[in-house]
Amino acid sequence: MNKIGIIGAGNLGKSLARGWVKFGGLNPKNIGIFRRNVSHLQSLKEEGFETFASNIDLVENAEIIVLAVLPQQINEVLNDIKSSLRSNQLVISLVTGVTLKSISDQLGGHEIIVRAMPNTAISIGQSMTCLSADKTQSESLQTVKELFDTVGKSIVIAEQQMTSATALCACGTAFFLRAIRAAMQGGTEIDFHAEDALLMAAQTAKGAAMLLLENNSHPEDEIDRVTSPKGCTIAGLNNMEHSGFSSAFIKGITTSAEKAKGLYDNN
Repeated sequence: MNKIGIIGAGNLGKSLARGWVKFGGLNPKNIGIFRRNVSHLQSLKEEGFETFASNIDLVENAEIIVLAVLPQQINEVLNDIKSSLRSNQLVISLVTGVTLKSISDQLGGHEIIVRAMPNTAISIGQSMTCLSADKTQSESLQTVKELFDTVGKSIVIAEQQMTSATALCACGTAFFLRAIRAAMQGGTEIDFHAEDALLMAAQTAKGAAMLLLENNSHPEDEIDRVTSPKGCTIAGLNNMEHSGFSSAFIKGITTSAEKAKGLYDNN
């Protein structure tokens, strides 16, 4: 396995490293990690990951480079590594809003680049990862897809859709968690202790999602199976819609997409 170097060890970078070890079968010794605050790397070092004192050292000791930093940090990182980057190294960017062309230009015309947008469920092997690359990089794209398929599901999309993917899949994790939290609070109000309500809400949400994935069905098809005329389910659904549930959820996603578009441009 080619050695992977991850620049950035925030929540996403750490989740990715641990997910690849636990579900992708990678040896932590084959994953190097750099973060400016080295004290935050101690736990990863104890888990067997190789840690580096600089991103230049990391680049010189890896075949695949993963950029897992914030948009406002990416220019500095690219400037640091461009003189050390070899032409045959694969660069995977997880950075929101930064185009393939922008990365290539800042790396002096480097061509082997794939954009990926996973989410933090990668740490439990359940990420939804969206991938994009120039059409000339089909082999590299396949390599990256195979990596991310070990830690969830992945889909190849057009690059212009990547910002939207950020809102739906990455930010979406928080949106669905907030919906589960609301269900928990509702359960607490009607009868249950909070910890029981959370378990019931989370498992119900998991089951609902699995119905769609396993049956390859539409949400409304599954909804129809649990609603009956004059029943309690349709009464609850209609009350939620009257209160703007779907509208608020949709607006949250579109607002996040708009915000994501400017994260890099405005830094």
